[in-house]
Amino acid sequence: MHSDEYIEHAKLLSPKRNTSKANSINALTHEQLQHFGIDSNSEYGQALFQAASHLYHAQADVNQLWKVTNETLSQLAHPDKVAYFNAKKFLSFQIAKVLDTLQNPFRATYQSMTNQGGSGLSKHHYPLFDNVTALFSATPVVVRTATYVYACTEWVDDAFQGKESTHQIYSRLLNPTNISLANAIVDLEAGSYAQDYLAWNFNSGMAAIDALLSNVLSHGDVLIVSRNVYGGVYQLLHDYFARENRLDIQLEWFDGYSTQAFNAFLNTTKGKHSDRLKDKALHVYLESPCNPHGYVLDIAGICKVSHKSGHLVMLDSTLATPILHQPLRRIDEEERPDYVVHSYTKDICGSGATTAGVVIGQGYRMFQAKGDCVNGYDWSKTMFWDVYYIKGAFLDSEKAFDVLNGMKTLEMRMLQKVINTQVFSHFMASHPALNVNCHAIKGHPNSELRSSQMRHGWPCPLFTMDMQEADIDRDTFVRFFDALEPAFSHQVSIGQSNTIILCPALTSHSELDAENQQKSGIYLTTMRVAMGTDNVKALIGHLINTARLHLDPIYTGFSERFMSAEQVDNLYTDVATRVMHQQQASLGKMQEWIG
Repeated sequence: MHSDEYIEHAKLLSPKRNTSKANSINALTHEQLQHFGIDSNSEYGQALFQAASHLYHAQADVNQLWKVTNETLSQLAHPDKVAYFNAKKFLSFQIAKVLDTLQNPFRATYQSMTNQGGSGLSKHHYPLFDNVTALFSATPVVVRTATYVYACTEWVDDAFQGKESTHQIYSRLLNPTNISLANAIVDLEAGSYAQDYLAWNFNSGMAAIDALLSNVLSHGDVLIVSRNVYGGVYQLLHDYFARENRLDIQLEWFDGYSTQAFNAFLNTTKGKHSDRLKDKALHVYLESPCNPHGYVLDIAGICKVSHKSGHLVMLDSTLATPILHQPLRRIDEEERPDYVVHSYTKDICGSGATTAGVVIGQGYRMFQAKGDCVNGYDWSKTMFWDVYYIKGAFLDSEKAFDVLNGMKTLEMRMLQKVINTQVFSHFMASHPALNVNCHAIKGHPNSELRSSQMRHGWPCPLFTMDMQEADIDRDTFVRFFDALEPAFSHQVSIGQSNTIILCPALTSHSELDAENQQKSGIYLTTMRVAMGTDNVKALIGHLINTARLHLDPIYTGFSERFMSAEQVDNLYTDVATRVMHQQQASLGKMQEWIG
């Protein structure tokens, strides 16, 4: 490394990093001692000089290590990756050990300055003493603090400019547990492209969506929205963003699912709003799989068509999770959405105990240091400075920790839900008087897109069914529905371990008027099923017995028109075997893992 570059890397450790005139490690070290009023000729000064000098060298050397890693990692054999990883891991322990060793003289000096009798420079324990060993906690540490200790004036100045990631300022902005979750979701969603993306976490899925729309939309823009979106999103768009006295966003509702249908709708929308689009932008907001039916859209194709015309695409992928759909892993960047939203509240956390949400986007759109401009995108437009920094919808550390814990079991939970969804939807579809809207069923209008879009062609664990064709009277239906407890939980959320059933017309989509409910395929007898990880045979048994109790007396023989018990057993065996084989195949060949 060139000596000037070496010094510049080392200078990042200086308390005068932005004003230093030093051109050598020795000069940087003398400058540091002088800054804190230390006599470099004293015994203490000489010891401190040596320690600080080594740290400046270490900072420059670790930067060189990072450069070499970037240049060689893709060419390394797997055994070398193992060796390099463990060497760096041990280096981390060594650095932490140096810091831990520093704590004894640090603590002794601090104690000598305080008066434990109740007065003095400080009356409380100094937190830095106990935090070092937490660096190696096997799970992310729950950092319960509102604010942070900062190093010196120039460092905290850089922090407020977004130029010092080590210096977190205030937990409304950044928190170590929150950042751990952001890194984890980006790795899970983007895979090998993770280095290109960043995430910001919010205290609910709706807060994440509101932040995204607030960041992307400008007054008077046109927004194409897929028809079947969560009712809360419809309400946010219709009652806030589209209001003339708010942002006056022109909403256009796309009813289709294919690229061909979207392309036609896009062209029609452009023609309809040609005058407005002379100085306003058009954006696309999609939910796939969508609530309540679980239908999927051709995300890759729609993204490509949209990007060809310069339109941003936002995707709510909550119901898919990164297990069932991985849109940010498409090789062709034009086929990836610009932003992906998840409500952590649902399957990713899985417990039903935490509300949280996230927006994932390309790094330069999410954060830049003040004054920067990347790809023609100014720092002031990034989500951090434009929205996250000022709105305060941050995710606290306890919730972040809950989501991180839930993510550990996400894949196995989704595996069981895929099995349960296929079995239960096929069982319900076996009844001639029931209409089951689930793309897991072969021949369903959305099954082909499910097969091409979803990983292994697995279905979304959310679908609807209705009794419109059975001509069941309202009172009978309500008694039947109410009796589905306790096997089916009557709750308004989704994505938990228990199977949840509700009537969207009366709950999650009650914000839609009757006309828009009908356009969305929602009727008074529509039941939304959010599959859990329960014993699906027990669910089926309870439903049959409930039908015997409340439907058979009115509609003779209703419960006998489902498939037989033996057929259910065979169906479960076939589905479970097929899904497990698909999962096992995705693990790859053993030879791939040993190189």
